[in-house]
Amino acid sequence: MENTNSLKQSHKILFLNTLAFTVCFACWTLNGVLVTFLVDNGIFDWSVVQVGWLLGIPILTGSIMRLPIGILTDKFGGKYVFSLLLLLCSIPLFLLQFADSFFMFAVLSFLFGMVGTSFAVGIGYTSIWYPKEWQGRALGIFGMGNAGAAITTFLAPSLLNHFSIEDPQNGWKILPVIYAVVLVIIGVAFLIFAKNKKIENHTKTVSQMLGSLKSARVWRFGAYYFLVFGCFVAYSQWLLPNFMNVYQTSLVMGGLFATLFSLPSGVIRAFGGYLSDKFGARKVMYWVLSSSVILSALLMIPKMEITTTGPGVLAAKKGTITSVSDQNIKVGETDFAVGQKKETLSESTIFPTSTSWQQVVVQQNQTVKKKELLAKGITVIKFDANMWVFLVLVVLIGISWGIGKAAVYKHIPEYFPTEVGVVGGMVGMIGGLGGFFGPIIFGYLLTATGIWSSSWIFILIFSIICLVWMHLTITKMMNEKQPELSRKMERKSSKAII
Repeated sequence: MENTNSLKQSHKILFLNTLAFTVCFACWTLNGVLVTFLVDNGIFDWSVVQVGWLLGIPILTGSIMRLPIGILTDKFGGKYVFSLLLLLCSIPLFLLQFADSFFMFAVLSFLFGMVGTSFAVGIGYTSIWYPKEWQGRALGIFGMGNAGAAITTFLAPSLLNHFSIEDPQNGWKILPVIYAVVLVIIGVAFLIFAKNKKIENHTKTVSQMLGSLKSARVWRFGAYYFLVFGCFVAYSQWLLPNFMNVYQTSLVMGGLFATLFSLPSGVIRAFGGYLSDKFGARKVMYWVLSSSVILSALLMIPKMEITTTGPGVLAAKKGTITSVSDQNIKVGETDFAVGQKKETLSESTIFPTSTSWQQVVVQQNQTVKKKELLAKGITVIKFDANMWVFLVLVVLIGISWGIGKAAVYKHIPEYFPTEVGVVGGMVGMIGGLGGFFGPIIFGYLLTATGIWSSSWIFILIFSIICLVWMHLTITKMMNEKQPELSRKMERKSSKAII
């Protein structure tokens, strides 16, 4: 009976954590919609650079502050840290309606960006309520709060349009107030209904708690999270202009496609936690990183049209050109057919297609030698990078990363049971920085190559690095734990080679 009550209490905390995290994630991504609306409607005349900073500032704040917030969670418990975070972040959202300059907007964005640290609080607070065999599922369910970004993407534009009907200049100010009120309600509910719990006999100093960050394992987990979370956040912003530029979709359709990428990735996280509990986080990460390598390799092939040299027409013997037309060349009495360019329908095919034809390079009465070129060959290879195939691959890699997000955090309470908040905060910070720096990296790659799919080359390389790093680490661990078995395998391999 006692275990049943304990599990009910754990589920209650999990529900409150997930609800709070969903609301926080929705607020964290608010600037993406709000700033775009303000600029598009001429309410503020901000430059592209200023818009970029306003989009990135909340993500940066929510990332770099995850570590100290994780330390506070381990030390004082999640109830009070989460409640205080929700209530304090509501203040800059209330004040956002009075912002009348870039500087004010940037400062307030920096302050309410603290809601992004809620992940570090929730991870530490959730894991302590569940036994080891339940932690993967619990953390996966909590991580479904990432879907808060999709809530903002869906609802915020419609609300902004509705509020601006009667007052086009000031109607937008209602939206941040609504978000602030929701934060206050959830914060008060947390204080009333949540029960505090922290690591028992936690007497470590801050310097001792930070000592765990010296472990290479923390940075390895951070690299995984940079990929599965940071790149996920980056592509949530990057896919919209990608679809609009490469496939000429409308803003609405491009936004819908971007949502198809982000929503399943957030929801599938709970399933990732279940898989991590059932099969082990290590095995799940093998699947995730391998699929990331394969899918990014497919996605990096750009939409392209390549013109190259094809098979030409050569003179069979020495002679004089007696007749020349687009379809035929006559050398003496010998006729040579010239291949014609065929008009192809502009259909978006799945596989590359090629077309070849020939272009005459000689003139009538010209003397030619044996094997001299009469008509040069031209071949055009075209790859449409079918939009629907691209969309399916994008959704699949998003789902893979969603499962990976849960698997990464399944590792943390197993390896660092008394420093979940600190390590979780550090890993979350590295992942969050991926969301901030990702679009910047993608932008530089696009500028350097002129190819939109160049960002997927970065993903491919980084996925390979993570996969190789994990495999080498696991191999080393296995050899250290089973040296005799390792030696036997080496001896057998040597005999086989001999």
